[in-house]
Amino acid sequence: MARQNRVTPTGDFIATEARGDFMGNRGILHDASGRLGRARWRHRAWVCCVLSYKGGRRALMAPGQYTELFFLDEAVALAAGHRPCARCRPDDFRRFLAAAGGMKRAGDLDAALHRTRAIPRVWQQRRHTAQSATLPDGAFILHPRDSTPCLLMGDAALPYAPDGYGPPRPRPQGRVTVLTPQPSLTALHNGYRPALHRTARTAGV
Repeated sequence: MARQNRVTPTGDFIATEARGDFMGNRGILHDASGRLGRARWRHRAWVCCVLSYKGGRRALMAPGQYTELFFLDEAVALAAGHRPCARCRPDDFRRFLAAAGGMKRAGDLDAALHRTRAIPRVWQQRRHTAQSATLPDGAFILHPRDSTPCLLMGDAALPYAPDGYGPPRPRPQGRVTVLTPQPSLTALHNGYRPALHRTARTAGV
């Protein structure tokens, strides 16, 4: 049975058999039986990691170990509030840190991300609005037609699903609800390019 450890662009935790391209960490969120509690983070260093690192293997949701979270791709991880891991992705982390507004330390970046990604005490995603035309490729929005999370790429908006992106829609016009937090938007504006799922690369946009 699938575990409830896939994170969506809206910050929800779901159970799905679909495989993701990246793993993440927010601390220990599960109990000894592998069940999630109400908490959705235990620290501010929300990282996005590679699936395999130096040949190590982990038992998923082992008692007393951090909860392994998974994402369709890096753009989803950024929308959910994560950033590249400095340990398993040091080059990506340095590029992201430099592009995210000139911060010098991971702790400063994590604090800035947390202010813009999370609503304290209620464990919810913080969102904002912006003009669609001002948003960079790689950002996630809620489509104004039906609130589907969509990845912006050029003139297209790619609808998210746990197993990949659907056929592209036209990028909506006007003001939209943005899921990707501001420091990550800054990094995208400044040239950081997240790794995308193969369905985004084959969408013809």
